[in-house]
Amino acid sequence: MFSVKSKARALGLALAGACLSVSGAAAAGVVVKSTGPSAGTYPVGKKVADSSTITLRAGDKITVLVDGGTKVMQGPGTFRVGEGATRTRARFARLTRQGASNRARTGAVRGGAKGSAGMPNLWLVNVAASGTTCLYDLENVQLWRPTADEGATYTIAEQGSETKVDVSFVSTEPDRALDPEGLKLADGSTYTITGPSAEGAQSEAVEVKIVALTETYRQPDALAAALAENGCMEQLEALGDIAEAEAS
Repeated sequence: MFSVKSKARALGLALAGACLSVSGAAAAGVVVKSTGPSAGTYPVGKKVADSSTITLRAGDKITVLVDGGTKVMQGPGTFRVGEGATRTRARFARLTRQGASNRARTGAVRGGAKGSAGMPNLWLVNVAASGTTCLYDLENVQLWRPTADEGATYTIAEQGSETKVDVSFVSTEPDRALDPEGLKLADGSTYTITGPSAEGAQSEAVEVKIVALTETYRQPDALAAALAENGCMEQLEALGDIAEAEAS
């Protein structure tokens, strides 16, 4: 016969095992890059369980951020998501921290045409692309333009308000700080950004919604999930570019 103490200990171990089992089952990676025939099945932002298997066809290439690492899968073949991930490196991990935009600039994470570069880190507001941008610090916002061949002025106006401000980039300057005295971005607000006129034609305006992140995500996969949930897809794709480069 078991004693009361032994039964209690056994029950505690069983509950702990159940918790570990649930935790393991709940672990999920986030797709951050997806190309090929199966891209529609595994779009960027999709969560896939670490314990699941993915079957890819020829031409498929899927990059998933899992707990502590990056899994790059290239078809054809069948892969278990949580196995054989490349461990996260220090430079990659730094991008998940608050204040990353104030750190030393890293290399561009996305190529482009002549005069066009990739975002040097995740925490910049792209003045040339519509979408949602997630930021940690709304007091210190860095604006970024993909083409920096010459000086240019952009007008930023808050929708539903008469507040607006002009921001001038000098010469080949790719990024510039937004003066909070002129315009302070607000969580949940949307801003219309109009660039310089091209050959007499008014530049097409873009709309950018701002989301303030209130939690520090210490693991890249947790950050990827937060970006996906908030619709910050450009940043998520940039994170995927970095993850793939770091895993190669």
